[in-house]
Amino acid sequence: MSKKPREPDMTTAPRNRKERRAAKGASQPKPDQIIHGEVPSRDVLLRFIADFPDRASKREIAKAFGLKGEARVELKQALKALQDDGLVQKDRKSLVKPGALPPVTLIDITTRDKDGDLIGRPSEWNEDLGVAPAVLIRQSSADKKNGKSPVGGLGDRVLAKIFPSKDRAGPAYTARVIKVIDKTRLSILGVYKERPGADHGRIMPVERRDDEMVIDSTDLNGAKDGDLVEVEAIRSHSRLGLKRAKVLNVVGSVASEKAISMIAIHAHGIPHIFPQAVLDEAEAAKPAPMTKREDWRKVPLVTIDPADAKDHDDAVYAEEDPSPDNPGGMIVTVAIADVSWYIRPKSALDREALKRGNSVYFPDRVVPMLPERISNDLCSLREGEDRPALAVRMTFSKEGRKAGHTFHRVMMKSAAKLSYQQAQAAIDGNPDDKSGPLLEPILKPLWNAYEIMKRGRDRRQPLELDMPERKILLKEDGTVDRVHVPERLDAHKLIEEMMIQANVAAAETLEKKRQPLIYRVHDTPSMSKQETLREFLGTIGMSLSRGNMRANSFNGILAQAVDTPHQIMVNEMVLRSQSQAIYSPENIGHFGLNLMKYAHFTSPIRRYADLIVHRALVGSLGLGEGGISPDEEAALADIAAEISTFERRAMAAERDTVNRLVAHHLSTRVGDEFEGRIAGVTKSGLFVALPQFGADGFIPISTLGKDYFIYDEAHQALSGEKTGLGYQLGDVVEVKLVEAIPLAGALRFEMLSEGRAMPTSTRSFHKTSKRGREQMRKQPGTRPPRGRR
Repeated sequence: MSKKPREPDMTTAPRNRKERRAAKGASQPKPDQIIHGEVPSRDVLLRFIADFPDRASKREIAKAFGLKGEARVELKQALKALQDDGLVQKDRKSLVKPGALPPVTLIDITTRDKDGDLIGRPSEWNEDLGVAPAVLIRQSSADKKNGKSPVGGLGDRVLAKIFPSKDRAGPAYTARVIKVIDKTRLSILGVYKERPGADHGRIMPVERRDDEMVIDSTDLNGAKDGDLVEVEAIRSHSRLGLKRAKVLNVVGSVASEKAISMIAIHAHGIPHIFPQAVLDEAEAAKPAPMTKREDWRKVPLVTIDPADAKDHDDAVYAEEDPSPDNPGGMIVTVAIADVSWYIRPKSALDREALKRGNSVYFPDRVVPMLPERISNDLCSLREGEDRPALAVRMTFSKEGRKAGHTFHRVMMKSAAKLSYQQAQAAIDGNPDDKSGPLLEPILKPLWNAYEIMKRGRDRRQPLELDMPERKILLKEDGTVDRVHVPERLDAHKLIEEMMIQANVAAAETLEKKRQPLIYRVHDTPSMSKQETLREFLGTIGMSLSRGNMRANSFNGILAQAVDTPHQIMVNEMVLRSQSQAIYSPENIGHFGLNLMKYAHFTSPIRRYADLIVHRALVGSLGLGEGGISPDEEAALADIAAEISTFERRAMAAERDTVNRLVAHHLSTRVGDEFEGRIAGVTKSGLFVALPQFGADGFIPISTLGKDYFIYDEAHQALSGEKTGLGYQLGDVVEVKLVEAIPLAGALRFEMLSEGRAMPTSTRSFHKTSKRGREQMRKQPGTRPPRGRR
């Protein structure tokens, strides 16, 4: 392996030919711009952060420029000013430019440049930020010379390490491929459109990157007009014109839920067909033996899940602590399916599980991480059947403080399968034939334990956002019936808190054993997002403290907003201010839960991160076979990056499917008027939510009126420069549906409500807006707000 080239030192000019070659193409500050030991200018800091993202933490910047003592304090203030101005944002411990790609990103290889090098673009991209940046795929000279292509090829989706390019004339980034996720797609998803009177039709691709194709009537394979089909491109008789297609598979009517789920699966590259080797391995699996297991089959553990759950990976039990040293205390037991016994490192099942990263949930379909033989059978904690589990017994004092915990590898037998509603009804005095006999011996002790654990939770004060979860209910034909907001029961909260405490126990045990693991981490909100929230709150007479930020800092704001016209708006703005939770082998704590040690342990059937934690516990505690391997330990950083990426992929696919379902549901109601709420404000227009459908639609700023509308980020508003009338986040408005595009999941509205008078501070902002826009034009990296001129 060749040595990594030494990065040019930003504090001195290159001293010899080797350093000059290393510095070639880099955006080096001029030597006279830098005085060693003094804080550099804003331009130099911005250039350093852009060119050396792996060295863009405050500590590394101080080291690069030789800053000590008071100079480090000045550097901290300078970096905070850059964040406050929106020129950089915090990503964990490092600073990045806004809109910069994550260090590890899914890339779709789409073309080649004039030199034959592969060029890709990020698979997921927020189009509000403009065109997705191009990424040059690195390939070594030796590989090129030998004709090897370890980096994939055209049409491949790859997981890659991203580096900002130092060639200002070329792509914005270069990438080193970690692994090829999907080989060149053999099929394309599209909708067949018949052309009356012609012997051929058209295939309208679902993905924007694919081109429209022509298809002969002899190649339809039974497809009918409007069907969603998988096609392959076949050789055309001419190099000119559209490509020709052949139908491989008819998915079905594009209106059906099955078809809409398939669109998301294809568009996001989600593996949904298990290879035969994986299925064979799953079918060959045998029930786990009692070897090195404690016999817990008489412990009356119960599963409490949604009524329609098909797999059950957690069971709970609680009892009073008999110890005289813990009066009023409780012992809570959480047992989790022992997936690590069946899914061994480097097996076909393991490779496929890592490739998927997690299960993906659509309104009426699940793409599982593991085959049904494992997830719904051998590892599902079925009522009355022996099942292997990894269990934790946690002791709590009557004040809700955890006194200790122990882990056990066991064989258990679930005493009962209950739904959330069943368990809650029994506690509320309405037991049925099944829950009645369980009320005194099992359910009441569980609720007593939860009351104790709530005291600890209340003392901890995690972030308490009130964002009701909407669930789309479908008809038998797969179309939308209605949008339902499930009631939030104490039964839900009980299971949630017990799972959180089990996750904490797993992280604490592994840290004590000095065992490397994958944490679930959630960083504090970036300074720029805090400032945006602070400015917004100021417009409605509320304030957010400065200094060391904790979850309860936001809880005070949320409590103030309860039962006010601003409640929904404040909850949404607080949610937007938060960082995204990810997986990482480095622990920075979980800000939202207000926990310093946290690792996902409770859902190994559907999350690969939990499987890694199970293996780490089995190995470090000497609990038998299936422990973590040295190769896995060495690769934890890459695994964490992959599964974090796949989690974002799943969330995007689930969101897109809901949007497409609702857009299709409303496609017959173009021209109808609705009451909605402004759910998003951008420079280009307004997003309006229809709560009764759980969907958003867009109103372009150019259609709002004749006034010049200015985007005011602090107030989350678009306001008319002349009239002072406008629209703000949270406003209830009347809109008309003017367009619905089911395939894109897009709705477009026309605003019917008149704008309202904006706050005085907003109007004063308008008076200075012209001067402000001129100043912004002079600032690097900024541009004036766009509006209808």
